[in-house]
Amino acid sequence: MPERNDPYAQFNFVLEIDGIDSAGFSEVSGINSESDIIEYREGSDPSRVRKLPALRKVGNITLKRGYTQNLELWNWRKTTLDGITQRKHGAIVLRDEKGDNRLRWQFYEGWVSKYEGPALNATANEAAIESIEIAVETIELVLPS
Repeated sequence: MPERNDPYAQFNFVLEIDGIDSAGFSEVSGINSESDIIEYREGSDPSRVRKLPALRKVGNITLKRGYTQNLELWNWRKTTLDGITQRKHGAIVLRDEKGDNRLRWQFYEGWVSKYEGPALNATANEAAIESIEIAVETIELVLPS
């Protein structure tokens, strides 16, 4: 009988920044890349357009976590506000049910482009959530060794 190849669950992940496991996050989104398209046609081509890859773009990575007294993310954002933007490398690592690293989205030249504090509501019964967006220049998917 062939071995099963089940998909990984999306709830078991960790963020690493500069090689160090960072605070636990409840949500990560925006891991994407795309290429612009150049449409080109020579006069001798049949009546169709060639599509060539152009500029590559990488989306901003959004991270959300429960608000605590840890000011690490705010301090990173503050480097940009103070005009001394600190760029970091990092990775979002997806783990399997045993806790072993299985997929790794490595990002480079990241900096915090947006910080959002928690929405506060006196009638709510939920954790206060903070959110950051990390602008990155490159992202790649690699299998951990």
